[in-house]
Amino acid sequence: MSEPKLEPRPLRILVIDDEEHIRFAIAMCLEADGHQVSSAGTIEAAFQETVRQAFDLIFLDVRLGTSNGLDYLPRLLSENPWARVVVITAYASIETAIQAMKLGATDYLPKPFEQSELQLVTNKVAQRRQLERNIAALQKTLGTMDPEVDFPTASPLLSESLEIARRIADSNVAVLIRGEVGTGKGRLARAIHAWSRRSQNPFTSVSMQGLTDVEAEVELFGAGADESGPVGAVAFCHGGTLLVEEVSQVPLRLQTRVLSLLRDQQFESQNEVLSRPSDVRIIATTTFDLQPVADRGLFRADLLMALRVIQIDLPALRDRREDIPMLAERYVAHFGREHHRPVTGFTRDAEYVLQSHSWPGNTRELRNVVERAVLECTTETIGLECLPPNLISGANRASPTGETLKGGYAIGDLVALNVIEEAHVRKVIDSVRTLRQAASILGINASTLYRKLRMQPPVRDDDHDDKPEA
Repeated sequence: MSEPKLEPRPLRILVIDDEEHIRFAIAMCLEADGHQVSSAGTIEAAFQETVRQAFDLIFLDVRLGTSNGLDYLPRLLSENPWARVVVITAYASIETAIQAMKLGATDYLPKPFEQSELQLVTNKVAQRRQLERNIAALQKTLGTMDPEVDFPTASPLLSESLEIARRIADSNVAVLIRGEVGTGKGRLARAIHAWSRRSQNPFTSVSMQGLTDVEAEVELFGAGADESGPVGAVAFCHGGTLLVEEVSQVPLRLQTRVLSLLRDQQFESQNEVLSRPSDVRIIATTTFDLQPVADRGLFRADLLMALRVIQIDLPALRDRREDIPMLAERYVAHFGREHHRPVTGFTRDAEYVLQSHSWPGNTRELRNVVERAVLECTTETIGLECLPPNLISGANRASPTGETLKGGYAIGDLVALNVIEEAHVRKVIDSVRTLRQAASILGINASTLYRKLRMQPPVRDDDHDDKPEA
């Protein structure tokens, strides 16, 4: 039995043609097939429509009065990067078709055309859009397999931050996420986008770290609508969300334009004079408090105020240690599946070392450590031998059962027996009042205990119950 065919969803379509009867005929035909159709007789009216809503398909006439529609094709695509453009014209030629394709058109429809031809072109775009949605759905499904996709936590600190993020997700206000490297700032930004009404529109991120002034300008605002340079992230994310990573690195000369984007919802590309409207939500991240930087004049104070309408602080992993065992187990399950390793968990000593580490790289470091351990582990449980040496040497020198062992070693470590024995003997002595009591607990006589401590025993053991002074 063949699989059922998925019906493409209706499209949002814009028809740009200076002949009213052509616009009417196309709209009647496509609306009968369930599509939502808007129309414009001039290029100015067309851009007003693209500001109001996002389109899946745009029919663009080559002759718009005295103007050439192809001249506006780059701008249409820069402001609607998710749309497909089909060029229509009564003056069909191979040269025009080639030019249109070079400028980014998806297809070419010569006038006059039959209703079936119009439907065929539209259905091709609808099927492509459906395929894109299916891919996005698959990516979302694969994303749910990520061990942190649902932000698991038992920490009140992180729970409070997540509650704020969910509460403001559907608003359009700017968000500033602050946290150390590896705390998941980018992941939270993507979650805010996914929880919002903008989730069907583009999301992209731009890292400001290491960029020159010119590179930062092009990355954010593009190289101009009439140039062949790249489309900036602001234009690409029209209707969606833009994540600006390490916002403190935005050059001072560009900070005014970022502020204008936030306040006035408009921007200019490189070499452009006129501003263009923009519907984009800004989420910014920083690894440190920006207020001292603004106080020194290295970051605009008014931009900082505009960015942190909502500020969300992500706690470091060392400040939510209650999450470490659960995260580690999730990582083990995730990487066990991914690398086809039958690893089920950790030994008690390994768990203790994970809990004791300060995790300067936060969850990113924990994730990397566990993945390496899964790959190196040859048994069902991950032991100390599979953990990086710096974790073991830096851990608090106590075993899960409380023994403080010489040199920081724990029971089960790969060390000589006499090292463990001496550490155990000293631990018992520290826990009782007399050496006789210690010897009794250890199951040896006092003379043997003295020898183990490399001391000269007294003449009469019975006359000396107290511990010798150091």
